[in-house]
Amino acid sequence: MRSLSVASCLVLLSLGLSACGSDDGGTTASEGGETVECDYPADGRPPAREVDPPPTEAQASGEVAATITLGGGDVPITLDAADAPCTVNSFTSLAEQGYFDDTPCHRLTTDGIFVLQCGDPTEDPMLRGTGGPGYSFGDETSPDDTYGRGTLAMANSGPDTNGSQFFMVYDDSPLPPDYTVFGSISEEGLEVIDAIAEEGAQGGAPDGAPAAEDDATIESVTLD
Repeated sequence: MRSLSVASCLVLLSLGLSACGSDDGGTTASEGGETVECDYPADGRPPAREVDPPPTEAQASGEVAATITLGGGDVPITLDAADAPCTVNSFTSLAEQGYFDDTPCHRLTTDGIFVLQCGDPTEDPMLRGTGGPGYSFGDETSPDDTYGRGTLAMANSGPDTNGSQFFMVYDDSPLPPDYTVFGSISEEGLEVIDAIAEEGAQGGAPDGAPAAEDDATIESVTLD
């Protein structure tokens, strides 16, 4: 099977959302440095599932424990509120509103890069991978970002176009530092994703919907 080029990787992680957000990623430190102000402007697209936008004030320190429950098992994750406060704020808000519940992870890549992409509850399978929550927000990236096994990061369609889609890296992947890293996946959770990856994508392709669709469906995301 052919290796994916960097350009193909960018297509893989694209949401198809229009760019929106402030030049500095939409965050400004508030007094004390423990919270930041985030900006979640409407992106001009109908949401894949009706939700309220997150609160604009976000925790900017510490970690948040959560669990992504897939059909194939629990995937415990640790969210990094210190390095990606606006991203974690959005993710936890969506989780608390049930946005991710009963949502298939729509893309698995097994060649070149190694990711399971999730977070779009669009009902039409042909359109899944294009939807979002109806708002976007800025990147929280660093030039030093890497995407090793166990990385949890946001998918996007260009600078400051984050929405609800994210990807879980189950093997080291050579991506440019353009995707906000907002957490990590436990080894227990990686074993669940490994089992999904072993089944491959539908039709034996190196990139597509997971063959183990039921195992790769998000049943819920809960904050621990």
